[in-house]
Amino acid sequence: MNKKKILIIRFSSIGDIVLASPVFRCVKQQLPESEIHFLTKLSFQAVTAYNPHIDRFHYYDNDLDTLLDQLKNEDFDFVVDLHNNIRSHRVVKALKKPSSVIDKLSVKKIILARLKINLMPGRHITQRSLDTVKALGVKDDGGGLDFFIPSHEQVKNDDIPASHQLGYVALVIGANHATKKMPVEKLQDLCRAIKYPIILLGGPSERAEGEQIAAIDPIRIYNSCGKFSLLESSDLLQRSKLVISHDTGLQYIACALNKPVLAIWGGTSPKLDVEPYYGSSLNALQLSGLYENIVLNLWCQPCSKYGGKKCPLGHFKCMRNIDTDMLAAKVHRKLGLL
Repeated sequence: MNKKKILIIRFSSIGDIVLASPVFRCVKQQLPESEIHFLTKLSFQAVTAYNPHIDRFHYYDNDLDTLLDQLKNEDFDFVVDLHNNIRSHRVVKALKKPSSVIDKLSVKKIILARLKINLMPGRHITQRSLDTVKALGVKDDGGGLDFFIPSHEQVKNDDIPASHQLGYVALVIGANHATKKMPVEKLQDLCRAIKYPIILLGGPSERAEGEQIAAIDPIRIYNSCGKFSLLESSDLLQRSKLVISHDTGLQYIACALNKPVLAIWGGTSPKLDVEPYYGSSLNALQLSGLYENIVLNLWCQPCSKYGGKKCPLGHFKCMRNIDTDMLAAKVHRKLGLL
């Protein structure tokens, strides 16, 4: 195939961009002469800044008209729309080039969340992302997700307590929506039950909650929320023995780093075809050792495609009823403590 200039669009979010990362790798490795451009929001620059499979970046920062003029000058040969919203449609329409668009299955997700009728195909969003480049002759290489941390963004030993330098569990306490997060008191119960050093991960908005959780044992539990950049927090994931995470971006970064993950689900659900992903080259036995979904499978799960501000039924049983002793026992078994 002749050399092509290809634009790939995915504006947000951290998790969705990481879940789409095999597209960049597969296109670049299978069409090595092609020039890969990526369009995303400026606020998500760090997610792909060091991805060697992307030749050039374009960033949206609230001025779409100027951006469109710049993109038109590139004269792309093909456009891949991995976002499939009004803004990405405007880009595709303005460029007037052959294109493909991901099927986000939005209607089926709404039917599942609202009517509890599951019409989802059971095909992971990463695989559906790869479907968009089939027209280019690109296939899934089975290699899983990518995330790249340069050496200058790695955390120094002195930046974490000496008590954690020989090993720790990474507990991701944040998420964009309240119904995707365990309440603070449940996270405190979980941390009490885990007999191993813990580093809490999250952004500045989780700093205060992290302090409440760490207060139960300030020596064993280190609150890193808001202290490190995304890339540095990702390096802390990479150095951990095990990751416990809500349905949020750091969960998928952990998968890209091939870390074992216990994925906690509340208002969302693996039924939305967004569970932890490690690549199609792994067999069921290998996957069983890498991740486990912690989900109660209540009749009301999922209650939303993305999560919400509060439980629509008021009880929040999907998180409040999680057995933290059971979860801690899983952690101990994976760490070889039982």
